[in-house]
Amino acid sequence: MGMFVISKRQNGDYKFVFTSRKGKTIFTSIGLKKKQDCKTMINGLAGHIHQFSFRKKSTPSGKHYFRLIKDGFVLATSRKYSTPLMLSKGIDEILKYLPEAETLDFSENDDIFKDDNKLVEQPNSL
Repeated sequence: MGMFVISKRQNGDYKFVFTSRKGKTIFTSIGLKKKQDCKTMINGLAGHIHQFSFRKKSTPSGKHYFRLIKDGFVLATSRKYSTPLMLSKGIDEILKYLPEAETLDFSENDDIFKDDNKLVEQPNSL
């Protein structure tokens, strides 16, 4: 199953990513001023994904990606894929798993991994 993850950018805008069931980012939304806008867009995607279009594009270096579009507005951009087949598989994964995806909100957890740099004291062993 895929997952939406809401977070806050350094400029204060909110964004969300849709990740695969393996945890790899599939696409990232545009920046939004309010967290509620993220939630509204996620609900719209989950309930009506077939109303959105996927515009496939390529970079000059030969990588492939798509833009998620509704009514002419770009709402999200995918990660880069090495082949058109991998791009198509990414889109298929969205269509299959997005309607059942859960949402995690990490937008208020600025220091979620704060203690990772501290050494854990080990008990003395004999």
